[in-house]
Amino acid sequence: MSASTSEATVLVAEDEQHLADLYTDFLTEHYEILTAYGGEAAVEILHDESITVDVALLDRRMPDLSGDKVLADINENGCDCRVAMVTAVNPGFDIIDMGCDDYLVKPIARDDLLEVIQRLLKLSEYSEKHQQLTSKKLKRNVLEIEKPAAELERSERFERLTGEIQRLESELDEIGEDLSIEDVQRHI
Repeated sequence: MSASTSEATVLVAEDEQHLADLYTDFLTEHYEILTAYGGEAAVEILHDESITVDVALLDRRMPDLSGDKVLADINENGCDCRVAMVTAVNPGFDIIDMGCDDYLVKPIARDDLLEVIQRLLKLSEYSEKHQQLTSKKLKRNVLEIEKPAAELERSERFERLTGEIQRLESELDEIGEDLSIEDVQRHI
């Protein structure tokens, strides 16, 4: 997820049209919103290769295709989006293995939806940067093992790599300050 928050695309999958429209109204000024009035419509959107969904808000009980099945489809097909269940179903221990990032029980206020989406987008950004940092550190470590120190000191490319590592570490620290440690540990 490299889009800025204002460019993020959110999928609202809710079979009760008045709720889907309400959530869409809550979020439209902040994000690009795709509204699906059921699970099958949500899967169609998710399978459309011309659309990138950053966050999916799924109702758990939709008559045509449940939110659980939409979530399974997301996980099975490697859709790179964060998922929050937004449902009237009180959570049971089954949510432990669900593969969703968050779980909200209706009724949901506008600010709660906005907060969850913002947090999930930050978590995506954190995860992406953490992956980049890990890759760069592995390359640095290989070079430090295989090349003499004098050669590393003369290399502009190695200097650029160490600068990129420092920049990513700093960016991760900033994002981490925006998130509580609990959020980072819970979602990564």
